[in-house]
Amino acid sequence: MSTKQALFAVFLAGSAQAQDPLSAIDWLSNPPENLPGTVLLEPPVAQNGALPDIEVTSLEALSRPLGLVSSTVTGLPIDLWKGSEPARLAELISKIPVRDNPAMQRLLFTLLLSESRAPSGPDAQEVLLLARLDRLMQLGAADPVQSLVQLAGPTDTQERFQRWFDATLLTGDEDRSCTALIAQPHLSQNYAAQIFCKARRGDWASAALTLEAAHALELLPPEDLAVLDRFLSPELYEGAAYLPQPEDPDPLSFRLFEAIGERLPSAPLPRAFANADLRDVAGWKAQIEAAERLTRIGALTPNQLLGLYTERDPAASGAVWDRVAAIQQFESALNTGNADAIGKTLPTAWQQMRSVGLEVPFADLFAERLSQVTLLVPATENLRWRILMLSDMYERAALATPDSSTDTLFLAALAQGDPGRAVSPSPKADAIAQGFEWSAPVPSDIDTLLSNGQLGEAILEAMQLFAHGARGNLVDLTGAIATFRKVGLEDTARRAALTLLILQEQ
Repeated sequence: MSTKQALFAVFLAGSAQAQDPLSAIDWLSNPPENLPGTVLLEPPVAQNGALPDIEVTSLEALSRPLGLVSSTVTGLPIDLWKGSEPARLAELISKIPVRDNPAMQRLLFTLLLSESRAPSGPDAQEVLLLARLDRLMQLGAADPVQSLVQLAGPTDTQERFQRWFDATLLTGDEDRSCTALIAQPHLSQNYAAQIFCKARRGDWASAALTLEAAHALELLPPEDLAVLDRFLSPELYEGAAYLPQPEDPDPLSFRLFEAIGERLPSAPLPRAFANADLRDVAGWKAQIEAAERLTRIGALTPNQLLGLYTERDPAASGAVWDRVAAIQQFESALNTGNADAIGKTLPTAWQQMRSVGLEVPFADLFAERLSQVTLLVPATENLRWRILMLSDMYERAALATPDSSTDTLFLAALAQGDPGRAVSPSPKADAIAQGFEWSAPVPSDIDTLLSNGQLGEAILEAMQLFAHGARGNLVDLTGAIATFRKVGLEDTARRAALTLLILQEQ
């Protein structure tokens, strides 16, 4: 099964999994419950006998809901963005930091992929769509970018086509976008794209003619012309020195260098380029490193990473090969069910995954099997329990703590939604506990957004506050958690707080 098929087969099962909303895709596992529907501003009882004011909106004025996952699956309302300024939404979407907290990553993917309608206003639909596409690409989710823009209409504007074209180049599905470009040349003014697509579709004569025109009229920079010359006439450059590598290549340049046998490393490039290394044309080491990079931000499922880790025996030692060996040994121990073997291999596997920021994906992969054993060494049993607390099994794990330390008891209470009953081990933990109090106030600006029905913007603002809080602004941390709980994102609040505390203590 290809990467694209693996990522999106799950979308087709959405209706069958509606009873567990966000499990429709692995990115959106562990769903929040009781998400609010549309915020209604009408008072429940009339205060006088006058006729109420009625707001009328023509059906034509409402934009078409757009998203890869049905709102009935995500639990978020279609009018999620109602009443918000498109430019403000685009700004928030572009800058919300989620790198260090998988719970925030899942929430952002939920917002970006959920079926929703753009707010009213000129160009609002296009502004919001492009913001969603750009953030998904920044996160490395090239497959969702391709699918979302295809759903919206990839050839409706040049801006949409460019994002579609870039995504298909990274996923290896460029034949589809090239066919569209050849049929509608006005979609791109990039002559390099025209030449590449004509060649891909087998029209070498037309591609060569276009390249000659580009040379004669100086329509492209010299470095672009040089790589295109080698792309169309490789036999003329056999034995020639390699071209200088571009400092900031776009996806087309990346694929052209690949086509002439001078493949660029994806590691120093933006995260989305890692998708190109998931294809079979890349070596196993490059595939693993790309999968780690994408899994770390939530753009790839942990199971795909595990599949790569266990594909074959390590080719050497050091760096990525040590991780491969550690994971393979740990999984072998799990398969035996021997507690002693598991206890010996778990610390090494954990440290290897921790070294590359993959603690929560590790927990998601192995929590179920780890929950079936008890380890004899107290330190290793304590680690096993904390791994369970990073997974979606946290509530069940909280019922049996490995010790009675202040840290452990607080984590258990937090997992059950009542951290206030335990002694707080740190100022950050205290700020989290305050956010779970029934009287915890939602920040006034976010409360105003909620009162106006601007649910999506309120969630984005709360995510921004959580990022500030994680860096030490404890008032913002309390406000973010209070907001998540008010809008029904209880699971998000608990998992985000658990991840923050557990990963900082080790």
